[in-house]
Amino acid sequence: MGSSGALVCSAAFVLVLLSSASKDDRNFEQREITFDLDKIMQEMESLDSPMLQKELHLSDYFNPKGVSRPGVLTPRGRRPSFLGGPPSLDYPVKFPLARPTSDNLQAICLNGDHRPRYPTSYFPSSGFSKQKRKASAVNMAESWFSMCCKGNQTWEREVTLCCATQAWKLSVQSFCEEDSSVKDRLYHCCRQTGMDRLNCFNNDAPNKNYEATEVLPVPELSSITNFSFDSNTCQRRMEKKSAPLKVDIHFPPGRPTADTIESLCRNQKLRPLYKTNCMPGEGYKWVARQAKAINRIEKGFKQCCKKKQDVLNCADLKWRDELNKYCVGENGDHVHSNCCSGEAANDRFSCFQDISPDPFYNRTSVAEELSLNTLCDSHKIIKNKFPVGFPLKSFVSQCCRPLLEVDRTNCFLQSLDQMSETCPSRKASPPAVRRCCRMSSPQQCISKILMDAITKATAFRQKKMKKCPLS
Repeated sequence: MGSSGALVCSAAFVLVLLSSASKDDRNFEQREITFDLDKIMQEMESLDSPMLQKELHLSDYFNPKGVSRPGVLTPRGRRPSFLGGPPSLDYPVKFPLARPTSDNLQAICLNGDHRPRYPTSYFPSSGFSKQKRKASAVNMAESWFSMCCKGNQTWEREVTLCCATQAWKLSVQSFCEEDSSVKDRLYHCCRQTGMDRLNCFNNDAPNKNYEATEVLPVPELSSITNFSFDSNTCQRRMEKKSAPLKVDIHFPPGRPTADTIESLCRNQKLRPLYKTNCMPGEGYKWVARQAKAINRIEKGFKQCCKKKQDVLNCADLKWRDELNKYCVGENGDHVHSNCCSGEAANDRFSCFQDISPDPFYNRTSVAEELSLNTLCDSHKIIKNKFPVGFPLKSFVSQCCRPLLEVDRTNCFLQSLDQMSETCPSRKASPPAVRRCCRMSSPQQCISKILMDAITKATAFRQKKMKKCPLS
């Protein structure tokens, strides 16, 4: 029976069903239904004849859009189980990939050929541009990962990880550049920048552990974009990671004496306090202990220096108590220090005084910075908080921006000379300069006013700030 006869039979079958339904349901009004079979035949004959001959898939009848899709292959050669839905369901892509780490690096290399790839034949010739860009990014990163893993035989693990990380970052960058170059909705992670963007891609990854998701090995696809691995950056990173951190801490403080108590109290704001939560690992516990001891000693000094009487005895008592606590430790454990154990323990305080880097409190954390060079950074604070009585604008405009740091001091000294030369015409000079002109050395007087202001501004800027003892 031809296709026309099949159509007539189908129409008759529909009539029987409708008639039966109308008899069973008494609530519906019965009416006569007719079909113009000649008209239906003409419409069917106007369609392409192949449509009448091909075997239809069930999904073609239930396509919401009424459009049949060509047969397509998944990364493993299967037809998608659902057609006619959103593009991401019709042609799924496991995107994005996660950030390579020391935890998933082995899986990246071991399971590389058991994670999906997306050849050109996976997608229709037109449409699905967003999915195609995602697939291209996955193919690109996986191809580069393969290159990094092949070097694993001769490279150290750190170098392989560095290579994979570079490849992943570059694939993210390439995807965002391509995604932003078309008139389409930008992938949400690409709206961010820097580390936030990378974290966003990593958080979106459906397979953070790079587990094998394909039963059979997938064919490797080469990337059309070249990846040039810069191993020098990895070497610098490893050297920096393996290099011991420099300890910058002035421990122990010198013992307070009658000769040092004045400078001890005067320069207290210029001495640093230390952070205790910036030290990595077990190897730097001793630094944290020293930092805590200094912070407690300085807190005690501050209380003592506010007193009008018996300041020295108060400061010395605080110093001895805190160093005793340092030797015993917070948990009762004894510190393995030359001054805390052995023969030196009998004369502990003399030992600490001997090894102090600043026994007479002549050195502060900003002593080396208290130069005219710091005027470039502190002139606004001086103007607002510690005015000097003469304008600093000319100093800054002549010596700061135009010159290198090594040349600024000479420039400032020349400016001081020029200011002191205005003494013959005192009426045109600022009040502070006129007062200095009465001195035997006007330039020294002006310089002292400026240095005092710089000292106050530096202390003000560092007030309540703690530095990490490691750098």
